[in-house]
Amino acid sequence: MPIISSSDIVGDDESDLLAHIRESASALFFHPPGTVRCRGVPLFRNQAARDLGCLLDLDPDVVSWTCLPTILAYGTGMHVPDFAVERSDGTILLDAVSPDAKSPPPDWVSDVARDLGYRYEAVSECDLHEGFRLDNARDLLRYANHRISLGDRVRLLTLLEEQGPMPLSVCMQVIRDGRDPIGVIATMALRRFVEIDLDDARIGPETRVYRSHV
Repeated sequence: MPIISSSDIVGDDESDLLAHIRESASALFFHPPGTVRCRGVPLFRNQAARDLGCLLDLDPDVVSWTCLPTILAYGTGMHVPDFAVERSDGTILLDAVSPDAKSPPPDWVSDVARDLGYRYEAVSECDLHEGFRLDNARDLLRYANHRISLGDRVRLLTLLEEQGPMPLSVCMQVIRDGRDPIGVIATMALRRFVEIDLDDARIGPETRVYRSHV
């Protein structure tokens, strides 16, 4: 199923409302600014949504994601989910929900999404902060717009192909970009040329780097 678009569901009046919601979100800024798999303009209504977007960019099952994709309506009620996420097994609508949210997703959202052929999930902000993955994702996404040379990419992939998984400190030694060698490796992780352990600890010299076979 292709990723959802607002034209699939909403009428003209609702499209105007959706445009207003997107415009309001466009005035907000949340760190980090860069994304790699966001389709369209990155728009976030709160930090929890931005944090979930960070995790989506580092999720190997995610093909792409869209912010504030559409309005779901039930009777006189309307709700805009934070994301439509295209995964290998279909499209899912996601919300990032803070414990103190003034307007949590209504109870009917899941049923409406299902009637339209989409799964729906609400992700608790508390769950986003479990473990080290979010902090590591934020660190990597500093390099979302970083450019790497073909030579550095080939040298690192050759090392990993010949030697197997290696510590980050060893991988840095084959990078010729003296300005920021770790930026090269971070960018290759974001582009899925390599994989980095994100869950066991904060990224450091001993973090293992693997060649990706995706």
